Amino acid sequence: MTLHYVALVSVLILAQYIYFIALAGQARGKEGVKAPAMTGGVRFERALRVQLNTLEQMVLALPALWLCATFFRPDVAAGLGVVYLIGRFLYARGYLSDEPSRRGPGMLITGLASVVMLLLTVFGVIRDLL
Repeated sequence: MTLHYVALVSVLILAQYIYFIALAGQARGKEGVKAPAMTGGVRFERALRVQLNTLEQMVLALPALWLCATFFRPDVAAGLGVVYLIGRFLYARGYLSDEPSRRGPGMLITGLASVVMLLLTVFGVIRDLL
């Protein structure tokens, strides 16, 4: 299998991040939070936190995705990348709701997808070395 699906999932991860940037910018405008302020109304702060947390998670997820595709299997990596995307949407939906404590399941799904990709990478590397 080629890496086309992994590349497509990578583009979707980046597009999702652009969407979260837009949500934070929109909330900034609606609540009148002037740049470079990082605090303001609760809706803005939640949207900004979704954006920043997603950036923090992408630092782990994108390399893990490509390493898993390279050393384990591209189809499995792409599938786990989709799981990551779903987790990020669930995280955002929960955080932006009136009950931000609902972000937990999305965070767990996101984290597990990244950790599994890393573990499969290690498995693939060791398998190839033996």
